[in-house]
Amino acid sequence: MVYTVTFNPSLDYVLDVPEYVEGTVNRTTAEKILPGGKGINVSIVLNNLGVDNRAICFVAGFTGHALKALLDAEGVNADCIDIEDGMTRINVKLRGSNETEINGQGPVIKSHYINNTLYEKLGYLDHEDYLVLAGSIPASMPDTTYSEIARMMEYNGCKLIVDATGDLLKKTLPFKPFLVKPNAYELGRLFDVEIEDKDTAIQYAKKLQEMGARNVIVSMAGDGAIMVAEDGNEYRLEAPQGEVKNSVGAGDSMLAGFLSGYIYNGRYDTAFKMGVCTGSASAFSEELATRAEVEALMKNI
Repeated sequence: MVYTVTFNPSLDYVLDVPEYVEGTVNRTTAEKILPGGKGINVSIVLNNLGVDNRAICFVAGFTGHALKALLDAEGVNADCIDIEDGMTRINVKLRGSNETEINGQGPVIKSHYINNTLYEKLGYLDHEDYLVLAGSIPASMPDTTYSEIARMMEYNGCKLIVDATGDLLKKTLPFKPFLVKPNAYELGRLFDVEIEDKDTAIQYAKKLQEMGARNVIVSMAGDGAIMVAEDGNEYRLEAPQGEVKNSVGAGDSMLAGFLSGYIYNGRYDTAFKMGVCTGSASAFSEELATRAEVEALMKNI
């Protein structure tokens, strides 16, 4: 079973305003509300690919109830932890000549929700399970949150996947996560360098391996992606050709596609190829990738 954890999920309110003018009344030409949060995106795509999974997330207030309803409509197996105070955040995505995002803060998650409720749920995971920690955490939580979970997963043998930035990611590395997936910009910031090509990406991905990561995927947007695997192999793929319609969730989709491929046959090369195709399928769609969209790209890469 794959489990995902999303500490700060959202309702993503997407507004199309082609001729947006600041300081005046603007009207939309289209709008939609989608469930948001990196872990939730991973769960939705896994669901689309037919992989059994459970999305653990923290919700609060009337927006939390709305998020639960959206996840239910998507067919996601959601395990929601209810926070008494505050509300699940709303992220506004304004699409005009440029794309502007305004992200809410989310509720304060007090320590007992982590130490009691969440840890109890995670305590049942074992060596047959996968746990995805993806995205940011609320400012009220310590940056050791992921590393404390990583310590628990090392003990019970669960395969840990981390898609995070800065210290959230670095502090998990001593616990040997199964996979980490920074993008090129995030990888560069970790080492105070610019990642401009695949050779450099591989060089610094190997440094993450030296620090503890077993496998590393680096997404490079239109330039494709690289992977360094724990068996010593290196993989490079160009991005499939297509019209980019939506960059939100492409990295999360890549992660879901890789896990789907790896769970299916245990091969890093096939899983990496499926990850790249799944990320691209989401980028080429208004919403997250479907199985049919991924399979179409897999035939042409």
